[in-house]
Amino acid sequence: MIGDRWGVTDGETRRSYPCDDFVVEPALQAWRGVWVEVSAAAVWPWVAQLRLAPYSYDWIDNRGRRSPRHLVGLPEPQVGEAFTSAGGRKLGRIVSVDPGRQLTSTIMGAFMSYVVVPQEHNRTRLLLKVVMRTTRWAAPGLSVGDLIMARRQLLNLKQLAEHTQHQGLITG
Repeated sequence: MIGDRWGVTDGETRRSYPCDDFVVEPALQAWRGVWVEVSAAAVWPWVAQLRLAPYSYDWIDNRGRRSPRHLVGLPEPQVGEAFTSAGGRKLGRIVSVDPGRQLTSTIMGAFMSYVVVPQEHNRTRLLLKVVMRTTRWAAPGLSVGDLIMARRQLLNLKQLAEHTQHQGLITG
């Protein structure tokens, strides 16, 4: 499908993600991934901070409000909490969390898993899989739209995690 993969390997598309447990026979499956040049410990707080803002194109999905550019020290996410906030409104909910490893949520009928995978040499893979039941006709358009927004989100999280660790604010 157009737009179903960005920045991921074949192996990363074949692995199991927590969101797979929530949608049987999804019409939409999309995988995204980035290399982050810092430890998983530096990446996770930014994933957990998605609860405050979408971190993609703020002018589109956050009514022009800038997503925070510093960590605010949130407690670990909990199942049942709102997934994110956009334009001052809480949206979606967290359906599964394994602190430091994965955050899975649902919003607008989609389920998504953010997975933090430690690598050698103080590097991390930040992976995102999105699954959804929808019509086969709508899936390509949704996949492309998600690609645009998710790509920006993952690149923003990468930049913020790298900047935070390089500033010495997180060790690990």
